Amino acid sequence: MKHGLVLLLCACSVAEAQDYPARPIRIIVPFTPGAGVDIVARAIAQSLNEAWKQSIVVDNRPGAGGTIAGDLVARASADGYTLMLGNVSTLAIAPALNPKLPYSPLRDFAPITLITTSENVLVLHPTVPATSMREFIAYAKANPRKLNYGSSGNGTTSHLGGVMFASMTGTEMTHVPYKGSGPMLTDLLAGQLQLSFSSVPTALPHIKSGRLRALAVTLLARSSVLPDLPTVQEAAGLKGFEISLWQGIVAPAATPRAIVMKLNKQIAASLRTPDIKGKLTVQGLDAVGNTPEQFGAYIRDEIAKWTKVVLASGARAE
Repeated sequence: MKHGLVLLLCACSVAEAQDYPARPIRIIVPFTPGAGVDIVARAIAQSLNEAWKQSIVVDNRPGAGGTIAGDLVARASADGYTLMLGNVSTLAIAPALNPKLPYSPLRDFAPITLITTSENVLVLHPTVPATSMREFIAYAKANPRKLNYGSSGNGTTSHLGGVMFASMTGTEMTHVPYKGSGPMLTDLLAGQLQLSFSSVPTALPHIKSGRLRALAVTLLARSSVLPDLPTVQEAAGLKGFEISLWQGIVAPAATPRAIVMKLNKQIAASLRTPDIKGKLTVQGLDAVGNTPEQFGAYIRDEIAKWTKVVLASGARAE
């Protein structure tokens, strides 16, 4: 009897997936229009619209560091018509940063696919007398707490990357949080800050102009945007040092497997097209498109990593 019920449920799930999508799909974005996550969401929405001839609506729900959007999607009907484009902040850092987080990334979401990865880049104001990672670490050790590093806010990768770096190198630096990367960059260019673990798109124009000195990127492999720069791992010998600014699609946890796989297959195919890859490359992003299982394992690993860093930093949700 139980075996027959399982077969019936599987048959219903497959039939539901065959008809999917029969109405508009919403992609919830935890940030404002024009933000990097929003740009990616709109590119994905356009490709799904073209493939399925169905309306794909990008719904921006900013606020509370992304927790408003996360809670909304966690409570949504698990039918494949409400998705979220989350990122490292909403799906990996938030659980450690906010003990009262209203959702659990592992319990409340079904991973669909990792969309993009990108890196931070360690940039210095030209007045800092270091032209390599090893020179910079030596200088930081000789000048404890005298170097100010800026971030786009407490709990962001630009903040926690500095915490990780200081911990692994035995250096002490002073964190200066800002409300966004714009004002932070203004003070860095003016010399009021000495360094930042900035996103590549934010720092790239100023690296090219010579107003900032780039030392290394924060992924384990070299950047396609800055191929001549070493990674922090290779330049400083910091094994395993990695800060990835990633983004991925999730659905409510009970979404039928057949619908998850249909979404996964189509989004992964879209990420391989020259049009989408080109749009992402312009933003300094590398397209991925892996399996739900791989993305789920990636989220678990990222939560474990960032939990350690958050605990070391003492950071809390603002």
